Amino acid sequence: DLFVAGIDTTSTTVEWAMAELLHNPSKLTKLREEIQQIHGKSGQIEESDASNLPYLRAVVKETLRLHPPVPFLVPHKSKDDGELAGYMIPKDAQILVNVWSMGRDSSIWANPNSFEPERFLKIETDYKGRDFELVPFGAGRRICPGLPLASRSIHYILASLLYHFDLKLADELKSDDMDMSHMFGVTLHKAQPLLVVPIKA
Repeated sequence: DLFVAGIDTTSTTVEWAMAELLHNPSKLTKLREEIQQIHGKSGQIEESDASNLPYLRAVVKETLRLHPPVPFLVPHKSKDDGELAGYMIPKDAQILVNVWSMGRDSSIWANPNSFEPERFLKIETDYKGRDFELVPFGAGRRICPGLPLASRSIHYILASLLYHFDLKLADELKSDDMDMSHMFGVTLHKAQPLLVVPIKA
């Protein structure tokens, strides 16, 4: 189950990142230029390259903010009656953290529904459970155990695809006409799967 969950969430995040980049062509161009600046035209993407690619890291963070792979974190259950931020929480209540809504909260994020990776070039927010405005993998003792692998895989796969291929939307679809709606479930898939034509770069 853990293996399948890891593949599903990672592939979903990569699909959303590619969809957002194709929907925002100037962001795609900027990221491809950053990757090619590091490697030129002939080279090989390495897992360790992410540390030298700040815009790639920003794109991944922005993708996780807008499209967390799991929209609701693992449920918790209250052991006792309590109060949190003025809300009474009865004993044995099940509590879900809505990460999808947190990523679109206008009291935290400017232009919350816009794909703006640049916001993460200006702030040090991470998604590893330290900054509670961005917790797509949870936080604390129950943080997703697959976080390190998922993080490395997402950066590596996305950078490799963009380094080796020019991507074009299938069926002559225009970026403005893309369906960017969600299909909610345990994982957050695109309602319409992304169809692209890879062209060797």
